[in-house]
Amino acid sequence: MKQKLRIGKIPYANLFPVFYVLEDECDCKDYEFIEGFPSALNRMLRENQVDISPSSSIEYLRNENTYTFIQGHSISSKGSVESILLFSRTPLEELDNKEVFVTHQSETSIALLEIILKKFYSINCDIRTSTMPAEKALVSYTAYLSIGDEALITANKAHEASFEKDYRILEINNQSFYTYDLGHLWHKNTNVPFVYALWIARKNLPEEKKELFERFKKDLNYSLHSAMKKLPDIAKVSPLKNVIPPDRLVSYWKGISYDYSDEHKKGLRLFQNYLKELGLL
Repeated sequence: MKQKLRIGKIPYANLFPVFYVLEDECDCKDYEFIEGFPSALNRMLRENQVDISPSSSIEYLRNENTYTFIQGHSISSKGSVESILLFSRTPLEELDNKEVFVTHQSETSIALLEIILKKFYSINCDIRTSTMPAEKALVSYTAYLSIGDEALITANKAHEASFEKDYRILEINNQSFYTYDLGHLWHKNTNVPFVYALWIARKNLPEEKKELFERFKKDLNYSLHSAMKKLPDIAKVSPLKNVIPPDRLVSYWKGISYDYSDEHKKGLRLFQNYLKELGLL
């Protein structure tokens, strides 16, 4: 039996347009899609349970000898990304020596938060992982890092009390939260994009799968270019269409940088340098 190319699938809104076109318009009979949140797919790549996946940039940087990635593709932002948010009951500056809880679903975002706190604001926190959903975490913790659809939905449901240069104050369940977009804080302090994820593949694919990998790269190129031309239509069929208005989803997608240019490479290497400096690699 012919082996299928095992493709990791992040079920977040950020990649919904690409996967929607890929599965709707391309011949996927030789592909097997395996869902998982970013940190789970990182592990599955390492353990050879998937062949290729949109996975955390930190996973690639930790294992460059094991992986390659599809050139020209990433999940990045040149400023605010809207789905990687730190919700805090106090201003950022008052978090020094305090506990900050972070979602268990991410690895890159947690490292990014640590870099922002230590390098840009000289803040040292006790960063702890949480498996609580955001609605419970915000009740339980002084500060909580949320990512993906959870962050999008939480912010969308909130009442915006004020908008400042580097944060918003959101009212959530009668509580005020200073809400920081990590994409904005990175870009403000570096002036380069931040690369959250790359389409990472294992270098040691068997020969049969290498042919499928080359075909998949063409399908991915087609899916991305096609999706960007019809975002309003795709928003109408998004799983979040009843939670987040379609025009809001389109705006979110347009704020994401799906390409990978020399500028993105600078951002990735700067991230790598900070990781090394802080002992996070």
